[in-house]
Amino acid sequence: MCNCILLGPPGAGKGTQAKILTKRFGIPQISTGDILRAAVKEQTPMGIQAKKFMDEGALVPDSVVIGIVEERLVKPDCSSGFILDGFPRNVEQADALKQVLLRTGKSIEHVISISVDKEELLSRITGRRTCRSCGKGYHIAFDPPEVPDRCGECGGELYQRDDDREETIRKRLEVYEEQTAPLITYYGQESLLRNVQGTGSIEDIQSEIVGIVEGKGRNT
Repeated sequence: MCNCILLGPPGAGKGTQAKILTKRFGIPQISTGDILRAAVKEQTPMGIQAKKFMDEGALVPDSVVIGIVEERLVKPDCSSGFILDGFPRNVEQADALKQVLLRTGKSIEHVISISVDKEELLSRITGRRTCRSCGKGYHIAFDPPEVPDRCGECGGELYQRDDDREETIRKRLEVYEEQTAPLITYYGQESLLRNVQGTGSIEDIQSEIVGIVEGKGRNT
């Protein structure tokens, strides 16, 4: 069984590595954004509550987010394991998750923290470009289009999303340091933390994470 949490700042590659683990181990990637939208669409009890806040333009409170996570963790496809991608986001959510896991008879085996230098993160994220027409993504350094500023799929104009601008990214990194980074200490004290450097090839990072999950990697 593989019950994991992936931690890391924006641009660290959590989503990419979660998808690789999902394919390798046949377990679901659980992202709070995805399951929140799914719960609203399915009109689950927590989804109905969440929609009320969303319709008012308010943030969905932690109590509802935790409830939606619990609804997701008891689904049959989580019986062999799951990957929590970007959740919990703070110590309060981690405490609440611990209670959810006790109620559902589950436990976390690994908390994998992907570390990347701040300037590297800025380079990764600010280099992203998106097609206005079809939504395909590019990167000006790592995956550039054949024709500058034009999508290779549909010929649409490429642009930089507001979320990918440097000033926005710096603010998001500050929020991460304030709220989420303390989780590294939290899970370190519980002997669950596994540190991975998020620089290098996707394959090398994948190999280290898989080694940890399979019990072949380092544990600190």
